[in-house]
Amino acid sequence: MEQLPIANIRWQDFIVEDPAIMLGKPVFKGTRLTVQHILQELSTGTPIPELLTAYPRLTTEHVLAAMQYAAQVIGLQIVEPA
Repeated sequence: MEQLPIANIRWQDFIVEDPAIMLGKPVFKGTRLTVQHILQELSTGTPIPELLTAYPRLTTEHVLAAMQYAAQVIGLQIVEPA
């Protein structure tokens, strides 16, 4: 399995939410490629090198930013007691 480089990146530098782009879904800056799509691809086992080949504007930093973004969104969710 490919080792991801340790990077000091901020997802905010790579991801934007703009109502005029893809109905406001989070996308990688300068693209219409959604964070959700890349996370879905990763969840089905698509290797990162394959994603980088399929989407030439995508970088390893974008993938790391997507994972950081997902972790933050999950961390912000308020769970109501049952």
